[in-house]
Amino acid sequence: MSDNKKVNSSIVFRLNSWHISRLFLQFLWINTVVTLLFSGALLYHAEYKMAGEAWKSAPTADLSPSTPRGIKVPYFFNKLLPETTQNAVRTFYTDMRYGSFWDKVRGLKYVMWIPKDGLYFSIEYNTGEILGIFLNLFIVLVVLELLYLFSSIGKGARAMRRALLPIEVLTETTRSINQAQGQKPSLQLRDLTGAIDNINATRLGLDKRISVSSDQKELKELAKAINGMLDRINEAYRSQIRFVSDASHELRTPIAVIQGYANLLDRWGKNDEKALEESIEAIKSEAENMKNLVEQLLFLARGDNDSMQLNIESFDIGALVSEVIRETVMIDPDHKFSSETEPDIFIDGDVQLVKQAIRIFVDNSIKYSPSGEDIKVTTRSDGNYAKITVQDNGIGISGENLPNVFDRFFRSDDSRTRKTGGTGLGFAIAKWIVDRHGGTVEILSRKDLGTRVTVSLVKSSESNAQKSESV
Repeated sequence: MSDNKKVNSSIVFRLNSWHISRLFLQFLWINTVVTLLFSGALLYHAEYKMAGEAWKSAPTADLSPSTPRGIKVPYFFNKLLPETTQNAVRTFYTDMRYGSFWDKVRGLKYVMWIPKDGLYFSIEYNTGEILGIFLNLFIVLVVLELLYLFSSIGKGARAMRRALLPIEVLTETTRSINQAQGQKPSLQLRDLTGAIDNINATRLGLDKRISVSSDQKELKELAKAINGMLDRINEAYRSQIRFVSDASHELRTPIAVIQGYANLLDRWGKNDEKALEESIEAIKSEAENMKNLVEQLLFLARGDNDSMQLNIESFDIGALVSEVIRETVMIDPDHKFSSETEPDIFIDGDVQLVKQAIRIFVDNSIKYSPSGEDIKVTTRSDGNYAKITVQDNGIGISGENLPNVFDRFFRSDDSRTRKTGGTGLGFAIAKWIVDRHGGTVEILSRKDLGTRVTVSLVKSSESNAQKSESV
């Protein structure tokens, strides 16, 4: 908190200093302009007064043969003056040589020596009284300006602190989020599954947001950007927690089964062959499920870390689909499989990953289609895309669950998932594979009618070249 205040104070000091110095320069400029305008007006008034006086007193004035000391107005300005005084010599003097400053000011006179027949006569104009009044008013103006400057120091600092308050709030919110994340309680492994459900973004401070008033446009945009970042962090954190929680639940079930059968073997398995055989089969089955789950988790982890390299090559998607169908028929005699493939549809991609994605969709149709039902896989060309469609007549997916089928560990029916042995990661893996190949996945499904999955992948240049040759 103290560091934040020091930073704010430093910013306030710099901004306030800049503001005060700018205000001081403005006052200085105003005072200079006022002084010049007053001086010009005073001299202009004196010139015309003295010109009229010179015309009246010229016939009777005392003439002096000596050339007076003073200044002559430059030729350009001389034309702006009355004709009577254009060639005059001008000077200032005070008749109060030994008085105070104000006495000297009040005694200041403007003297003009006007030439006549080679001689000069003088005319005086008392400027001291007007100049004294102006100086008094000018001093009052300067004092008011100084008072305003001093009052602006405190007012400006307070106003700038209020303007910078959202930055302080932003800093404190960020610090509280960091502190909350650093204070997560340590957990024992056996408590992980239950405790992880109780961890939420609110307790970690990720739900906090920066609030800035609508009139602070620049800070509002900054707060909006940071709030957007916090939203993404919050969502990523929730997804991570949800993923770890689901994974722990999935691992807990096979571990509990294995532990139960291990206890059964410990008690009766040594003498009961039936219990021994049942336990071994169950342990092998659950170990296989755990292996599949861990492999899928590792696959997704490598995908999330961008550590998985794709071996890109051009291949015929129709031939790959036919290969998947042949292998599936060998291991699943309970369903009817058919395929329709257009020849010479090539795509650029990783053969094994694309094959894995197609097999995931086919396996999903097998799991959720009754025995004896048809499962059809087709490939066709559609412009620059190769379309792979897997269609079944299974139990389908409800409309409310359809948008979530690609979420990790998503289950539309827990009992059905446990019955089929699924982990809820297959569609997430398939979607990741298709996305990495620049494709899309569309699912059309009706409850109790079936599901159709369509994968669109960009065709390779080889496929387009063969199409051009055939045309």
